[in-house]
Amino acid sequence: MDKLIIQGGTRISGEIRISGSKNSGLPILAACLLADSPMDICNLPHLNDITTMLALLRCMGVGVTINEKMCVEVDPTTLTDTEAPYELVKTMRASILVLGPTLAKYGKADVSFPGGCAIGSRPVDIHLSGLEAMGAEIAVEGGYIRARAPNGLKGAHFVMDKVTVGGTENLLMAAVLAKGKTVLENAAREPEIVDLADCLVAMGAKISGIGTDRLEIEGVERLRGCTYTVMPDRIETGTYLVAAAATGGSVKLRDTRADILTAVLQKLEEAGAELEIGESTISLDMHGKRPKAVNLRTAPYPAFPTDMQSQFTAMNAVAEGTGAVTETIFENRLVQVNELNRMGANIKLEGNTALIQGVPRLKGAPVMASDLRASASLVIAGMVADGETVVDRIYHIDRGYECIEEKLQQLGVNIRRVPG
Repeated sequence: MDKLIIQGGTRISGEIRISGSKNSGLPILAACLLADSPMDICNLPHLNDITTMLALLRCMGVGVTINEKMCVEVDPTTLTDTEAPYELVKTMRASILVLGPTLAKYGKADVSFPGGCAIGSRPVDIHLSGLEAMGAEIAVEGGYIRARAPNGLKGAHFVMDKVTVGGTENLLMAAVLAKGKTVLENAAREPEIVDLADCLVAMGAKISGIGTDRLEIEGVERLRGCTYTVMPDRIETGTYLVAAAATGGSVKLRDTRADILTAVLQKLEEAGAELEIGESTISLDMHGKRPKAVNLRTAPYPAFPTDMQSQFTAMNAVAEGTGAVTETIFENRLVQVNELNRMGANIKLEGNTALIQGVPRLKGAPVMASDLRASASLVIAGMVADGETVVDRIYHIDRGYECIEEKLQQLGVNIRRVPG
């Protein structure tokens, strides 16, 4: 198992390009199943989760090739199997996203229950009850979701019990080929859902209310293939900005968007960062200063994203003052606190809140990643620690960060990957 070794004490400085969004690319790849001709999906990041989704599509008989434009061409017309097997689905929760489009297009789908990060309960009951509202017959047998709609799905008015990104994506993809009108209430509003909806519209779907919590979908008979470019990854963007802030450094990020990061940028300014926003760039400069501690509370978009909580916890660990970080989305997402405390952080857990008294420096130590974003926080901690930090189980980080050690090396960080 690979490890990352970081020699701390370097102030980040430089310029890098932001990759395409994993959390946007995964549902868009699943949406390719809805088309009746090939799709070209551009700006996909080179990540394990994307590779797993492509392997899943290939397993279902879908043609997948890299074309001359370095886009992934997906040909759903060659599909031979509507089953998503356990061997692939167990490694990535987003595999559940093939359920809605496969059922809508082919009238049946057999999808194993998904796996992924161990950050708490993320049940798929809303996905299933929404599909049942559209007329699907669903049975759970042997660890598989077996869904059937031999006469096609029908439009429905469905109110989600809680805001769910995956549930919104699955039901949106199912609804675009359902007969009649579907209304999804209490829908998630994340930019990645907007990106998926924009892709579906480019394929010929009829969707209104994009970007709001009420989506109205008029079902169409068919969707065509198209070329679509995935949006930049806002969480990768935020992670590198926080890394620069924690180290007192400066960074310029290209091919990104500030308009989908308002809550994060606001907290960075509170921490003392000077920001400069361009059309597709974000620059941050701490002018060598130590960050100020910030208080934050995670909540669904447009509030502060749960996927940025771990990184800010690491920044607060070396900030001036005391900050409180409250996690409201996932119950196990403060797991990185114990590892940070092993590095000399002063963090106390009270329920779902971390109370962080900043210290001037952390101390290098061997630490273990437990999920994707927690592993990013440990890398940031390693940058602001004296001595050497070894981050183990980095297969988590490879699920969400493209070429992380190469990008950090470009920014002057002494980091290298070694085989486990």
